[in-house]
Amino acid sequence: MVDDAVRYTNCTKGGPVYVYVKDGKIVRVEPLELSQEDAESWVIEAKGRSFAPPRKALVASWTLSTRAKVYAPNRILYPLKRVDFNPNGARNPENRGKSAYERISWEEALDILCSEIERIIKNYGSPAILTTPSSHHSWGNVGYRFSAYHRFMAMLGATYADHNPDSWEGWFWGAMHHWGFSWRLGIPEQYDLLEDALKHCELLVFWSCDPHATLGTYAGNESVPWRFWLKELGVRMIFIDPFFNWTAMNFCDKWLAPKVGTDTALALAIAYTWIKEDTYDKDYIEKRTLGFEKWRDYILGKDDGVPKTPEWAEKICDVPAREIRALAREWARKKTMLAIGRGGMGGACRAAYGHEWARMMVLLAAMQGLGKPGRNIWGTTAGVPYNAQFYFPGYAEGGISGDATNTAAATLLSRGMTKIPVRWTVNEPQGQHVLRLLLPEAILNPPVKWRGKGFAGAYPEAQFREYKYPEDGFPTAKMFWRYGTAYISTMTETNRWVRMYRSPKLEFVVSQAIWFEGEAKFADLILPACTNFERWDIGEWASSGGYTPHLSDSTNHRIIVLQMKCIEPLGESKSDYQIFVDVAKRLGFYEKYTENGMTELDWVKRMFEVTDLSKYMTWEEFKRKGYFVVPLPKPYKPTPALRWFAEARKRDTPDTGFTGGRIMGLPDGHGLGTPSGLLEFEATTLKRFDPSDPERPPIPKYIPSWEGPESPIAEKYPLQLVSPHPRYSFFTQYDGKESWINDIPDHRRKGKDGYYYWILRIHPEDARKRGIVDGDLVKVYNDRGAVICIAEVTERIRPGVVHSYEASAVYDPIGEPGESPDRGGCINLLTPSRLMSKNASGMAPNSCMVEVSKWG
Repeated sequence: MVDDAVRYTNCTKGGPVYVYVKDGKIVRVEPLELSQEDAESWVIEAKGRSFAPPRKALVASWTLSTRAKVYAPNRILYPLKRVDFNPNGARNPENRGKSAYERISWEEALDILCSEIERIIKNYGSPAILTTPSSHHSWGNVGYRFSAYHRFMAMLGATYADHNPDSWEGWFWGAMHHWGFSWRLGIPEQYDLLEDALKHCELLVFWSCDPHATLGTYAGNESVPWRFWLKELGVRMIFIDPFFNWTAMNFCDKWLAPKVGTDTALALAIAYTWIKEDTYDKDYIEKRTLGFEKWRDYILGKDDGVPKTPEWAEKICDVPAREIRALAREWARKKTMLAIGRGGMGGACRAAYGHEWARMMVLLAAMQGLGKPGRNIWGTTAGVPYNAQFYFPGYAEGGISGDATNTAAATLLSRGMTKIPVRWTVNEPQGQHVLRLLLPEAILNPPVKWRGKGFAGAYPEAQFREYKYPEDGFPTAKMFWRYGTAYISTMTETNRWVRMYRSPKLEFVVSQAIWFEGEAKFADLILPACTNFERWDIGEWASSGGYTPHLSDSTNHRIIVLQMKCIEPLGESKSDYQIFVDVAKRLGFYEKYTENGMTELDWVKRMFEVTDLSKYMTWEEFKRKGYFVVPLPKPYKPTPALRWFAEARKRDTPDTGFTGGRIMGLPDGHGLGTPSGLLEFEATTLKRFDPSDPERPPIPKYIPSWEGPESPIAEKYPLQLVSPHPRYSFFTQYDGKESWINDIPDHRRKGKDGYYYWILRIHPEDARKRGIVDGDLVKVYNDRGAVICIAEVTERIRPGVVHSYEASAVYDPIGEPGESPDRGGCINLLTPSRLMSKNASGMAPNSCMVEVSKWG
């Protein structure tokens, strides 16, 4: 508590918080604690012990820096115009990224913006307005990108840059074809797997998985106690990762560090051992799978003459054959769960042919009876007792968008959330599309082609469709409305983005942003948005819905939060919704956009009314308390993920989406979302599409990376760069705000010049060869660019590999943007823009070779 302060509630991407405000300023932010009046916590009985979670939100560490984030020195407080941009004269696009800005009024900003919109539409048509948001946004179902932004852009008729599943590419492009889950974009259900693990699991294999860093996406530190419980129960934990990661530091019993990009070879050798030693579940393979024989022949070398022995794998992945056999034998002997992250958020799936590794993970799990007690794929960050019958939507369920075609808004629409539905017709099949990963090429050198439209999860075949930009009869982009600022450090080979921004082909660039960072510095006009602490909203902690149903089973309690307007917007910043309202009013669709004047608080109240919240408390009670904890049904009956499939019965989990059996004609609720309804070792969908595809064949194979230690480029750039998601920031959103996070020595380190540098981790052997000692400034570089980092010399990384997190918020070139080294730490300047494989349009940032030298 803070004396004389008023307490508000709000929610962040890392958890729900109390916000204390005094004299109109935020003075403290702390985790929300539950009261005795709130719903009871679950209790799991296992092995003679009782396990229950703490009665408070275990929020992410970076959530506690929220106050500094709100008051960051780089907050954009006023509308800004680039000083050498004249909408009626010289525009000087070549100066984007280096010109200064001048403060202007909202009146002038809206004049410029709306006149440019009208000019573009008149001269080229509305699809010449290109837009894309950042992958993530400030929390809340009204203000999130699927909601207010989506509704506005649908009405405007802009071309949308389709997002790729950038955190779990391999599961989308690979695993989906073997076990379905297309409605989850390739990742599996996780229901009640914590209880299953506590009762039955004997071994956990963390493969390219670091839940202490990735936090189950939005769940903060909620799952940390679970892993301690498992350790206390004697569960062994093995880690496979070139980096001895943060979770391994706490729990590791054995660390295997294969060469980057060779994990599939290691997996094949494990399967070989099981086949030769007859230690796989033959009954399960016979009854619950399809196509095993052909895959077995590949493993044994009958079709290519190369048995995938541990000795064969050792030469590729540099893990001793004896250790591969030991792992395979322990895995087969014990009830083993394979931890790969909630969404496959590991570097192995974000690399060249990363889909082959993800496919292998599914098949290894199947060989040991996937879904049986203690045998599953579980990232250790989800699967608590959960009330799936209580309806409250996640952010991907459309909020106020009213668009059931391009968001998961159908349920909200049926409940009356929006009275005036909309359709983003340009974003539908008959419209125009562009893949976000190819956006620079689409602007600078059209046409471009690719397969799959964004989060194409209706069915696996959707990712086979070929698209092109521009579509026949459609204009190319002349105006770019950027919503957020993260791509220079989160996409790949991002000097391409700098060149795109500075091209005269983009006649006008507007950025709607909270902080003056990243891409905001390349706009002609900047619209200052406020944080979610300066507006009204409503949301459930860690709930996305839509493409990840029931994601909030990664939190110990389902907590729905009234996100109160804690303070007035700083400076002249406005909420995103209010910005869209102001523009819609000028362009003539204000009544339609706002449904005749609805405010943000009006929308929040309507969402309260159309969900199950209103069955438990009144609106006034909710406003007064600020949150609600969803109770569990009594008695609670666990339904472990995929147990129903392993036992060949009707699905009893609350999962949504297509249920399978398209060939076999299985009744609804029986079978996986594959053509056969079975788990397929030979993927029917891939076999139908292109049975001779050498880069994604019907059965998963080891395919050497197109950029790795064995490729020709390694002679010039001998070090492999891996760049996982950061631990102490949610992508860019908590970095670069001059908060105490900068003082965490594993996030940034202060150089002798007082500058906070991004960290590059390098093995002592590689450092010694280059005359580098801990704390030196180093240049990390290849033909794509250069980044200045500070060296951390550590044995936690294998030789030949360097480690640096992606998602620095600071882009700070020391010379000409796009042509000089960046000292802010945007490591993705170096990663390749080449897509994962010829028919899989995913990113592959972890297939990246670099060199490192001392700097200065």
